[in-house]
Amino acid sequence: MYSYKYPHPAITADCIVFARDNGNTKLLLIKRKNHPCKGSWAFPGGFMNIDETTEDAARRELREETGLVVDRIFQVGAFSKVDRDPRERVVTIAYYTVIDHPTTVQAGDDAGNARWFDIDGLPELAFDHADILKEAIRMYRENDIRTY
Repeated sequence: MYSYKYPHPAITADCIVFARDNGNTKLLLIKRKNHPCKGSWAFPGGFMNIDETTEDAARRELREETGLVVDRIFQVGAFSKVDRDPRERVVTIAYYTVIDHPTTVQAGDDAGNARWFDIDGLPELAFDHADILKEAIRMYRENDIRTY
């Protein structure tokens, strides 16, 4: 076991899932079952295990919280506002993916609900997820995702 003079931040991974739906775009969100932000809508995500990459953590959390399994994910960026999580110092690495149509999802693990929202009719988002979403939408619109 190592001991360090300086505290270390925790790392989380979030997965933003866009789905095409007859010319519209849907976004997959989960309703948080636990504090902080209990009852708020958020991206599927959570803490990275010590033996996994952030990519693996994002895919695992997506599967655990919604039942959705995806292969290709693309990094949106690292988000590190000092106060972004009231529990402790947390840095998140956010990823996005695009699927061809909204599929059936089932809330699991620490998600109380999982559902698709129209991108133009989103509820208020937990943590700093609204800021993260802005960057993910920018990337989604700039890239020809259909080639992936």
